[in-house]
Amino acid sequence: MLSNVKQNYKGGQITNREMHQVVKNLFQGRLTYLHWDKGEEMTPTLGAKGGTLLVRKIPDADTSHVFVGDVVVLKDPENRDNHLVRRLAAVEGYEMVSTDEKDEPFTLEEDQCWVLADNEKLKPKEAKDSRLFGPIPMTNIIGRVIYCLRTAVDHGPVLNSHYSLRRDSPVLEVELDIDEMVKNHKA
Repeated sequence: MLSNVKQNYKGGQITNREMHQVVKNLFQGRLTYLHWDKGEEMTPTLGAKGGTLLVRKIPDADTSHVFVGDVVVLKDPENRDNHLVRRLAAVEGYEMVSTDEKDEPFTLEEDQCWVLADNEKLKPKEAKDSRLFGPIPMTNIIGRVIYCLRTAVDHGPVLNSHYSLRRDSPVLEVELDIDEMVKNHKA
C-alpha cells in the first residue's frame, strides 16, 4: 500500500482515501493501552479507589522518553509479573539525600531512576516505592499514564512533566476513547 502511495505521490495523484488508509495503518498498532490500578499509593492523582488508566507505551525508557515528574507504569522490582504506577522523581546523575542522617548520600548511576508514590501519608513500606526497594533500572518503565478515569463522571488527563504533556497531546487526541474506558472500568 505504501509503495502505491509513494508512486501516486510522485505523480501528484494521492486520493484522500489512500492518505486516510496510510494514516490508519500508522496508528493501527496503538501507542496506548488500558491499565487498571487500585490502591491508595497514587492518591490524590489517581484516586483512592484506583481507576482505569490510558497508558502510552514507552518501548525504550531513557531520559529522552520519560522525564522527572511523569507518572509511569513499571515492572515491580520485587515481582516482575506485577506492575506498579509511581511518579518518576529522579534519573541518572541526580544526587539522592535522605532525611535520615544515618543514610549516606549517593548519586543515581547511568540507567537508574527513583520512583515515589504520590500519597505522602504512606510510610515507605506501605508506598512500595524506591524508598523501600532503592533505585531501579530505567528499563523497568514500560509506559507513561496520560489519562485517568476514576468514575464515568470523574476523569481527565494526568499531570506529567510539561515535556510529556506536549508529546502526549496528539496521542491523547487520537487514541482517547472514554466509552471504551468506561466499558472496561472495574470499580
